[in-house]
Amino acid sequence: MAVFTPLSDAQVAAFLQRFDAGALSRLEGVASGTENTTYFVTTDQRELVLTLFEQGEHEELPFFVDLLDYLDEHRLPVPGPLHDRDGIALQSLADKPALLFPKLPGTSPKQPNLTQCRALGDALGHMHAVSRHFHGQRPNPRDLHWLAAMHHRVLAYLSPDDQALMADEIDIYQSVFGDASDLPQGALHGDLFRDNTLYEGDRLGGIIDFYNGCTGDLLFDLAIVINDWASQSDGQLDPSRHDAILEAYQARRALTDAERDVWPTMLRMTALRYWLSRLLVVYVDPPAHDLTPHDPEQFRTILLARLENGALPIPDRSHA
Repeated sequence: MAVFTPLSDAQVAAFLQRFDAGALSRLEGVASGTENTTYFVTTDQRELVLTLFEQGEHEELPFFVDLLDYLDEHRLPVPGPLHDRDGIALQSLADKPALLFPKLPGTSPKQPNLTQCRALGDALGHMHAVSRHFHGQRPNPRDLHWLAAMHHRVLAYLSPDDQALMADEIDIYQSVFGDASDLPQGALHGDLFRDNTLYEGDRLGGIIDFYNGCTGDLLFDLAIVINDWASQSDGQLDPSRHDAILEAYQARRALTDAERDVWPTMLRMTALRYWLSRLLVVYVDPPAHDLTPHDPEQFRTILLARLENGALPIPDRSHA
């Protein structure tokens, strides 16, 4: 159960009085969270999500609020946080930072179909097109600098071949990305896996969980998406899903020549990013709560597939 801070009906009812959101009808703890406390809140007017932030850098929360407000204003399917009667979104409840969100419709797709992939590509392309003009700044916490600094902590747990693979890959990334980037920059989701989307049938109802959000290379975000949404169980890319996402994405934001040149390497770097982060959770910094870590082997498999087969050709803009 991921309700780390229990709340009473009376506490939440009093909290809701700060907002024009109606009176509390029902409070339900959500078991699926891994870091924060989450409740579904039903009022006599609407359905909401209440999040209490249990860990992390609380001083960075204003960045996430500003980013969600910005994307909501640009009609992206994101949960723009509710603001109280004084116009303030970031609150305190039970001595924890708290945000109240609208509950977005839908469920996460386990095996996305091509229509769902196109919807995701369109939304991400739209997000990146507008996020280039977002003024907030939060450096990518899982970029190349992090890879170079952190990979030494897991080498002792790897086979000699995997030690060499990881070290050699990071050397290659530093040669490709090490200088000041000429890649398009903007605000990123930073973790746009399938389970951070909500669909009603084929309609994308929401993109959620922006707490890895940051600013940096837009291509980094896109590569994360392709590695999760378009990979098969053996790590190989599924051409249909790959093309559906990239065609729809480019109808919103065409990739530059510089992005196309480094695309195969970016796919590898984001695969290694998740291989390393999952290894760290397993061997170095296990979760504080009784939660099952994600399997690092999944992204080792994806990295090896990218090395063996390279990247698929990038399709042109969508003809839809």
